Amino acid sequence: MADELTPETPEETEEPIKQRKNGLYPGVSDELAESMKSGWADTELHDLRPIAQAAETAARRAALSARFPGERLVIPAGNLKTRSNDTDYAFRASVEYAYLSGNQTEDGVLVLEPTADGHTATLYLLPRSDRENGEFWLSGQGELWVGRRHSLAEAEQLHGIPASDVRKLPEKLKDATGPVRLVRGFDAGIESALHDKVTAERDEELRVSLSEMRLVKDDFEIGELQKAVDSTTRGFEDVVKVLDKAEATSERYIEGTFFLRARVEGNDIGYGSICAAGPHACTLHWVRNDGPVRSGDLLLLDAGVETHTYYTADVTRTLPVNGTYSEIQKKIYDAVYEAQEAGIAAVKPGAKYRDFHDAAQRVLTEKLVEWGLVEGPVERVLELGLQRRWTLHGTGHMLGMDVHDCAAARVETYVDGTLEAGMVLTVEPGLYFQADDLTVPQEYRGIGVRIEDDILVTRDGNRNLSAGLPRRSDEVEAWMAALKG
Repeated sequence: MADELTPETPEETEEPIKQRKNGLYPGVSDELAESMKSGWADTELHDLRPIAQAAETAARRAALSARFPGERLVIPAGNLKTRSNDTDYAFRASVEYAYLSGNQTEDGVLVLEPTADGHTATLYLLPRSDRENGEFWLSGQGELWVGRRHSLAEAEQLHGIPASDVRKLPEKLKDATGPVRLVRGFDAGIESALHDKVTAERDEELRVSLSEMRLVKDDFEIGELQKAVDSTTRGFEDVVKVLDKAEATSERYIEGTFFLRARVEGNDIGYGSICAAGPHACTLHWVRNDGPVRSGDLLLLDAGVETHTYYTADVTRTLPVNGTYSEIQKKIYDAVYEAQEAGIAAVKPGAKYRDFHDAAQRVLTEKLVEWGLVEGPVERVLELGLQRRWTLHGTGHMLGMDVHDCAAARVETYVDGTLEAGMVLTVEPGLYFQADDLTVPQEYRGIGVRIEDDILVTRDGNRNLSAGLPRRSDEVEAWMAALKG
């Protein structure tokens, strides 16, 4: 990584140049500074086409405007976060900001100003780094260090929203009058400017409202989720093809293989990939991915590609590393498959959100009682939740721009709510027999199985977006054999 001359723009310090403590250059000569101001071609982009979701983001802003008439709404993208010393984490804009604007750049802020008949939107962004004052080559976030950003005029063309310089926004907000609501937790500077104008209760109402708006996906969102799932399917195929290399190394080979697909076809992984081989499959969020991959064990792969517009898949398959389930592995796997089938069948418009969970849990409980692992009757086990020793988690969640999407929605509209066409959720039952669980026979211990698919609620039932990946045990074995040649 190159050693830039200064991490700050000249405007951010009284000194014209702030040198690194251990930088190799003692300063900048007047002649060099003057040279860097000129001789550059005009690179302004003209006739840009609007982003694909411009119409959808406009409709979302209109819907939000109708919910909060007469109030100023401030939605920040967030700022870069330091990873260590002077290196930053890869930036990902807040979901609320990206959902309403389609923009993904750091330091951006969307402001909806109230009018007599609604709101006017302004996108506050950093303009292109200044060449006159040297920012573009002296700042650690200058154009020659981190790449070109869009000009304000370009941003207006892309997003269909008037754009202004975000550096002037804090002072403007300090002078704001009337009611204001803010999405908190992303931009400390904006929060400071509004500290005496907002309340935690009112801001939480805005956050909840934005979360509930995302419960039902529009056509663009459904298309992006299908793209994410399709890329994820290809990522799972990639993994199966290199399981021999994973056996020679570790779970990290699986993690890296899937990550390559995510970065080539999408923005990133939607969450930390779970590449859990053997008993690691019993750890629900095993993301260390540093264990051995052994023939005869199962691999629980829970992973999802995130598209360039931030929509993520969330798919799980539990695969036999050697391509064939053992008798006990198949017994447990088929039980989870049967539970998932019952759960998926319960997903339809008008059904209660809890119905698919209840249906899957009943099947799993019936199996546990049948196997003698817990004393029945089934109704007693379900009432007391005794099956949770081996099932542990809920059977699904909403899916979208967050892997656990719409998390701030009210309980009555989410987990106690009713399914509607356009909702997308996961159905993911599992059974996990810990390696040290003395309440089950030895042959069960260390086996963990989860099967997860992404399900769209349709007008007449549901559609499995991830149906391209086999689920039934015999189909999984045939699919793996075909991929391995």
